[in-house]
Amino acid sequence: MQALIIFIITLTLVIWQPKGLGIGWTAIGGAIVALFLGVVQWSDVGIVWNIVWDATFTFVALIIISLILDAAGFFAWAALHVSRWGNGRGHRLFPLVIILGAFISAFSANDGAALLLTPIVIAILIRMNFSPTAAFAFIIATGFVADTTSLPLVISNLVNIVSANFFGIGFDRYAAVMVPVNFVSLAATLLVLWMVFRLDIPKSYDVSTLDEPRSAVRDPMVFKAAFPILALLLVAYFVTGPLHVPISLITGTAAILLMAI
Repeated sequence: MQALIIFIITLTLVIWQPKGLGIGWTAIGGAIVALFLGVVQWSDVGIVWNIVWDATFTFVALIIISLILDAAGFFAWAALHVSRWGNGRGHRLFPLVIILGAFISAFSANDGAALLLTPIVIAILIRMNFSPTAAFAFIIATGFVADTTSLPLVISNLVNIVSANFFGIGFDRYAAVMVPVNFVSLAATLLVLWMVFRLDIPKSYDVSTLDEPRSAVRDPMVFKAAFPILALLLVAYFVTGPLHVPISLITGTAAILLMAI
């Protein structure tokens, strides 16, 4: 009963966030109370750490990589290309933005995709004078697809990393099973979002208001280096998967390389 009460109070504060209380502080507070009341033991801390350390460091490295790419203009460049591929047709742009979100989510984790792509999409929609209703449809779609398509790779979601490590599932084996599943999830996401927002999407938009994609690139050196580094990173995941090399080590190495440029 104590554990349930602590969980409910902690979850309530996480959602409510009174006076801007950060969710991290709330979680730490709940953990301390659980330890103090004997709901969990200090020995449990080591067990949990052994389960989550690789996922935690991998997630941090992925966020660093994503922030570096964002600062270099990588995501804005991709979003502008997608906006131009829409060719002025709103009903073509909508699924393209969703597919872009799914692609970014696969390689930079769902949280990174939602946090980095959403403001870029908002800025582009404002530039194209989309109505608030239409903008809302695109924003919801961007955030929604980041979660529903965070399945294909071990690195696509924090839970994926924890699960794969706990059950000893290699990167290649995980991808072989979950990539097809992710395509089904993407198709279902496209269908549901289309059914909900199809009437809110404008039939046309002015492509001439968009900047050239190359204008979004703020650091050409990092931008050019990102492609081979990310390609090598993906290859390294598959090659080292059977060797059970920590994913955080591989991802951290890529993050360090990008930081050094």
